[in-house]
Amino acid sequence: MRARVGDRLVVGDDRIGEVVGVPSADGSPPYIIKWLKDGHIAMVAPDQYSRIVPAAEPVTGGSGAAA
Repeated sequence: MRARVGDRLVVGDDRIGEVVGVPSADGSPPYIIKWLKDGHIAMVAPDQYSRIVPAAEPVTGGSGAAA
């Protein structure tokens, strides 16, 4: 899993956050995430139920890949 600032982290069906920081130069986790629902900022190490959606792509429902 690799991310860039501006990408979105989707956890499960309803938790979406914007990647606001990527401390690792190669884009690997953990990431600094701003959760869209409440604005909380946290450092997150995504698990197997998470996915990264590039900034240019829409976030789709479900836990499958983005369209």
